[in-house]
Amino acid sequence: MILYILRHGIAEDGPPAGGDDGARRLTARGRDKVRAAAVGMRALGLKLDALLTSPLVRAAETAELVAAAWSNAPKPETLAALATGVSPAETVSALKSYERHDQVMIVGHEPGLSSIASLLLTGSANSLAIDLKKCGLIALKLPDGVGRGRAQLCWMLTPRQLRRLRK
Repeated sequence: MILYILRHGIAEDGPPAGGDDGARRLTARGRDKVRAAAVGMRALGLKLDALLTSPLVRAAETAELVAAAWSNAPKPETLAALATGVSPAETVSALKSYERHDQVMIVGHEPGLSSIASLLLTGSANSLAIDLKKCGLIALKLPDGVGRGRAQLCWMLTPRQLRRLRK
């Protein structure tokens, strides 16, 4: 299985009046950058079997924009274990039910995504420091299934690198 780890795009600075952090939406600039990065992802030849998103609005919007870049992309599916505040171990455990797929993308938030990548690569959620920018993407190969220390790093691309691939 290849696991793609995507951080959501640029979101509003603060929640809407009277709202919570989970209601923060992507900005117009954020939506444009996600669309451009998604075209770059498509140029890389990514073929998604599952597209999983945090329940928070900015991640769900990012997943929808990514899915829209492919004519045959799966519909984004909400995975509660990708919400902020969920432990990396709990998220990794939830991902085990997707092992049957060849290519899975998760869309979520920092610092959780970096901790998930660290856990999968090293066996520890905090032994690897990763600077995953908004709309940055990591590709991990999991040849023996989802589990601590089982992943191999394929590549990590910044949003700018993804946008440049679309040309």
